[in-house]
Amino acid sequence: MDLSQEIDDYIKESIEHALGLPVSTQTLESKLNASEAACNRLRQQCLYLQTRLKEKDDVIDRSRAESCMNAQALKKFVEENQKLAKECESLLGQCRRWENECSLYDHDREALMDFGNEADERAKEAEVRVHELEGELSRVVDELQFYKHQCEMQSVDSSREGSAVEQLLLESLITTMVGNDEVTSTAHAFLQANSGVDVCQKLLNTWNSLKPSTRKILALAAEVKTLENDKEHLRFNLARAEEEVKVLFEENEVLHKENKRLLRHQKERCHPGSSEKRTGSASAKGNKRKTSPLTSSPIEGKINFGDGDSPRKPLSPLLHNSPESRMHKK
Repeated sequence: MDLSQEIDDYIKESIEHALGLPVSTQTLESKLNASEAACNRLRQQCLYLQTRLKEKDDVIDRSRAESCMNAQALKKFVEENQKLAKECESLLGQCRRWENECSLYDHDREALMDFGNEADERAKEAEVRVHELEGELSRVVDELQFYKHQCEMQSVDSSREGSAVEQLLLESLITTMVGNDEVTSTAHAFLQANSGVDVCQKLLNTWNSLKPSTRKILALAAEVKTLENDKEHLRFNLARAEEEVKVLFEENEVLHKENKRLLRHQKERCHPGSSEKRTGSASAKGNKRKTSPLTSSPIEGKINFGDGDSPRKPLSPLLHNSPESRMHKK
């Protein structure tokens, strides 16, 4: 087998080195050239590896910077989520308070409507009673005028027995219309209340000499006057109750719109991605509020609820003219 010249030289140099013979200059130069070439290759490889190492260091620095930025963004995202959670909790509490206010106003409105219906019924009953008493009073006045005319037309020599019978009939008729329990007190109170009238003042001055039939007629007039006053009071209370119901209805509409707006604002904060899809359906629901939002940022925006924490104002009081107060006055 033929060996190459390099292998042959290598074997030869190895034998000479083993025998202690001096190495030739050509061999040393070839080895020096090979060593320099190897050094150059190693230098180039080292430079290449340094370049790669620098690139890797840059990649590591960029990864660290990106990790730091991601950590800061994650921290900010967590803080924003916490703020959103607090906002949602505040909105839920405010919604509950508004719902309680709405329930209170609804209850007051129902109570006022019931009171208005009751006042209307009482006014109708009082009006019917007044018409009945006016009719009875007109009949009594007609009969009284008739009996008075008969008395004037009677001759001077008519018997006292006939006059007594007529007077007895008149008193019995008035007694059937007015009870004998509180005739004196009612008639006297009526004259005192209308003492500014000349006729009432004269009757009050001659109170002790008035006949029982006259006192009964005065008691009947007092009852008619009381019923007329009650009818006017009931009409006034009914008009006042209708105004209260109208005011409460307007306030309830304002609260209804505010509640719709708060619920829609809360849903937009909880689901920011689906707010555009639910815009059309949110306007069709009657139990949600709908107004323009007061804030533009989901995190920094704050809704002004300063008026929501104030206590609910009481209803404006009606006139103290209830049936119980009228009974107390009597």
